[in-house]
Amino acid sequence: MEHLHGFVQLLPQQVVNGVTLGATYALIALGYTMVYGIIQLINFAHGEVYMIGAFTGLIMVTVYKVNFFLAMLAAILVCVPLAVLIERVAYRPLRNSTRLAPLISALGVSLFLQTLVTLIKGDPNPLGFPEVVRDTVYRLGPVTFSLVQLVILIVAGALMILLHLTVKYTKVGKAMRATSESYEIANLMGINVNRIISFTFALGAALAGAGGVLVGMYVNSVNPLMGVVVGLKSFCAAVLGGIGSIPGAMLGGIFLGVAEVMGVAAGFGTYRDAIAFALLILVLLLRPTGLLGRPIQRKV
Repeated sequence: MEHLHGFVQLLPQQVVNGVTLGATYALIALGYTMVYGIIQLINFAHGEVYMIGAFTGLIMVTVYKVNFFLAMLAAILVCVPLAVLIERVAYRPLRNSTRLAPLISALGVSLFLQTLVTLIKGDPNPLGFPEVVRDTVYRLGPVTFSLVQLVILIVAGALMILLHLTVKYTKVGKAMRATSESYEIANLMGINVNRIISFTFALGAALAGAGGVLVGMYVNSVNPLMGVVVGLKSFCAAVLGGIGSIPGAMLGGIFLGVAEVMGVAAGFGTYRDAIAFALLILVLLLRPTGLLGRPIQRKV
């Protein structure tokens, strides 16, 4: 009973911690959901793009002594051309193949990038991420939050709003939505489908690169395999929200982060990584299209 009372007392604090963690999941989940929405491909190399973004940020703050925002910008500038190259080399030649071929290619790219970074680094052990934002703690009623958490929430929120405005109101965003409906019709309307697909990969990679730096700053650690579990959890977040739905990916990431932190607070810390997959199974049993997904109507 005392444990339950303590859990309820800490509930507001756990929600803040969960939303912070969920915001990073949402940034990465957006890349999965956008690519799937355009070309119906699960880009399993996306977690490694996030990992390379984290390492880029680490190099910038340790070697070149830049501030956090410049490190994040550098991570984005590295991850964007990398994702475009992956799409051009590993996915585009297989676009008209069976569904299994690009999936195997995605797994191959994922393993290649993990191995490459491990070889360059010399071992798979984690490296510490230096403190780039002063560890100031603020109190608001029963809730305490650090300056790092505040920066993560502001940056992640700003990036999500910018993405929403881009997709909803810009010319390229309209082209993305048209391409997701039909390649053939988009081509007939004069849209360069290949360019739009590359732009979608680039957009997702920019968010993943920024997310890598945010996570490195938050947990103070990066390693060559960090994209595996976080990538899978972010994919779960995208499916939870409704794969192909941008608002769904945002909601799924926050939902998953809060659920994970709540599970740890309730005493299930040993099963922390299993919470995402158990939650995914539960949601899909009750609502197969995800929280904000909608059934696809296919004409015969």
